[in-house]
Amino acid sequence: MLTPTRRRFFEDSLMAAAAVALPKNLLGADPAPVSANEKITAAIIGCGIRGKAHARELARLAECDVAYVCDPDLDRAYEVGALMVELKRPMPKKVQDLRKVLEDKAVDVVFIATPNHWHALAAIWAMQAGKDVYVEKPVSQNVEEGRRIVQVARKLGRIAQTGTQNRSRGALAEAVKFMREGKLGDVKLAKSIIYSGRGSIGGPAECVMPPRCDYNLWAGPAPMTKLTRPKFHYDWHWFWDTGNGEIGNNNVHSLDICRWGLGVTGLGRSVLSYGGRLGYTDVAETPNSQVGIFDFGDKTIVSETRGLKTSPFHPTIKSMWFFYGSEGIIADTSLFDPKGNLVRAFEGKSENHFANFLRAVRSRKHTDLAADIEEGHQSTALCHIANISYRLGSKTSVNDISKRLSDIQAHEDVQDTLERTKHYLAEAGVDLEKTQVTLGQHLRVDGDKESFLDNAAANALLTREYRAPFVVPKLSEI
Repeated sequence: MLTPTRRRFFEDSLMAAAAVALPKNLLGADPAPVSANEKITAAIIGCGIRGKAHARELARLAECDVAYVCDPDLDRAYEVGALMVELKRPMPKKVQDLRKVLEDKAVDVVFIATPNHWHALAAIWAMQAGKDVYVEKPVSQNVEEGRRIVQVARKLGRIAQTGTQNRSRGALAEAVKFMREGKLGDVKLAKSIIYSGRGSIGGPAECVMPPRCDYNLWAGPAPMTKLTRPKFHYDWHWFWDTGNGEIGNNNVHSLDICRWGLGVTGLGRSVLSYGGRLGYTDVAETPNSQVGIFDFGDKTIVSETRGLKTSPFHPTIKSMWFFYGSEGIIADTSLFDPKGNLVRAFEGKSENHFANFLRAVRSRKHTDLAADIEEGHQSTALCHIANISYRLGSKTSVNDISKRLSDIQAHEDVQDTLERTKHYLAEAGVDLEKTQVTLGQHLRVDGDKESFLDNAAANALLTREYRAPFVVPKLSEI
């Protein structure tokens, strides 16, 4: 096993070398099996960056026709419609209200690429309307609604794929298989690292609404607050009502790989997070620098999220995952010996993640999915519980954080990660003598119930207040 010093040297070497209520007539709609000879009719809901990516992927698949593109900002829907034509596919219908899409019984599948706060409700309504769903990460805005997606999928027999496309990479599957066979030895630690280099979003300022955007439909389950961020689109990621910060935006991908590789399920035994929105002042709420420590008993996942200037792991890859075993290290899809020397690169046949979903739609077997909604929910939930720890935290000095980390039973790497974080912040110009960091609460988790032990404030953040009629149904209502 590498010592913390050797581990830091290895990582730094890589850095130097080398990312409304659903109409009643739609409830309980009968599933419509799709035969191997039929085309699958799809709708894309959410026409931003990911919606455009979905359009490009689906345009490549002759077995699928996109009949609708939907976005509360109608201009965005028109953009994706034009993109489909540019990609030599028919012009889809453009609508603002996803309920119009769900009323159409000809639609077989729905691809959900909305802002995070709409993911769960859109997926649930679609499945209740008899559609199968592909849901972008993170699959939910909070833990409870994420579990509800899984429950609805299982009860109604729907196919639900998570947009964690790394699960369809053959080389990565081979790396995971290598670990599962014990060839990496005793693997106790996995690290998830996202260095995104985002700047200030500015504000407070008047947020100018796009001219053809229906704010009521856009807000959906979230409150219709007066917005003070300068840019309407995308920067919703950095507010708790609509987003989940960078850990939920991008770190969810590598956290998912860490879970997969370690073979851990559920939410673990405890979580602690620290960090802050540091280096500048703006109107955003979520941290731009954050560490999450996830205790799974004999195994630990540590996530690092950096939004200030920092050395990248690789010029083109901003997310990275490391597995540390007694017999070596796996980083991305390569195997290294304990001294950090490259041994081999894993190889395997990959499958298009969208095609994998359509294959499962035809087979009606959720086990054919590369990223079933159960896996997506559990990985997303790790992001949520880290954020809950952070949101219930208090300001303190980095030295106090070191003392607190010594008081909890955790992998030795957590102290090394703190030292790395201090160095990163200092290099980014944060004066740690004058700047305090938020130290989150150390929360004990009841994995079976997906709740916290003896902490009412933390449990209150497992769900949200929904704005009627955009309400995620209770378990008894599905």
